Amino acid sequence: MFKQYYSMAKPGIIYGNIITAAAGFLLASKGHIDFSHLIEVLIGISLVIGSACVFNNYIDRDIDEVMARTKNRSLVKGTVRKRNAILFAITMGLIGFLVLYLFTNSLVIWIGLIAFIDYVAIYGYFKRRSVHGTLVGSISGAAPIVAGYCAVSGRIDAASIILFLIMAVWQMPHFYAIAMFRFDDYKAAKLPVLPVKSGMKNTKFQILLYIGAFVIATTMLRIYGYTGDFYLLTVLLVGFYWFFMAVKGKRARDDTVWARKMFFFSLIVVMVFSVLISMNHWLS
Repeated sequence: MFKQYYSMAKPGIIYGNIITAAAGFLLASKGHIDFSHLIEVLIGISLVIGSACVFNNYIDRDIDEVMARTKNRSLVKGTVRKRNAILFAITMGLIGFLVLYLFTNSLVIWIGLIAFIDYVAIYGYFKRRSVHGTLVGSISGAAPIVAGYCAVSGRIDAASIILFLIMAVWQMPHFYAIAMFRFDDYKAAKLPVLPVKSGMKNTKFQILLYIGAFVIATTMLRIYGYTGDFYLLTVLLVGFYWFFMAVKGKRARDDTVWARKMFFFSLIVVMVFSVLISMNHWLS
């Protein structure tokens, strides 16, 4: 039974967002790391994200039923009762926000609340009705790194805004790639993702544009003096290679194979970026 509840919280999403949250925290710490505070922040963020994911599972159970990759989820198969799923989500959310209230600041709580509402309600609405659902969802996906940063800084400054922009634009090619190689699933579920509504050619062009925006956004941390030259050189090398992969997409023989490569490399990109800003104090 533990496995069913654990999977409902979408641990992959939690772990991915915790990496960026920790990176934001470490960037703001500037080498003076309070590890107990870091753990408190990550626990609170993890529980809030997990709660949002369970609510999302509950809301999307009709969609999950027709998609190959989600048709075996607990709420679809009935291995977890709907009432129990809601109670689980509420409990996680309350504990998560309580942890943030006790150990962080009001700014982090507001960031968590906005991200929670965006993912569960606003994104949940738009992804069924608009091709721009992915853009709406990028708000919640970019929140953890800002929350981690603001847990230390206690304020919204240029760095927090830049971090938000970086993660928001990173998510677009990341999720467009998923929508491409999961095209049949999204079409079966009648979800208006970009590849289904506008075709593969337009999606590839959008991926190229957003990767270009990502490269530009990452340089802003150096321009504003939050990172050093090693960061700039490394992030540009990785970003330009990602851009080069996107350019090659025009000549790709198999869009699905190309999209999978883009997806997996996007994970490498965000990992490299997270490590660079986490180690910035020692690399600059």
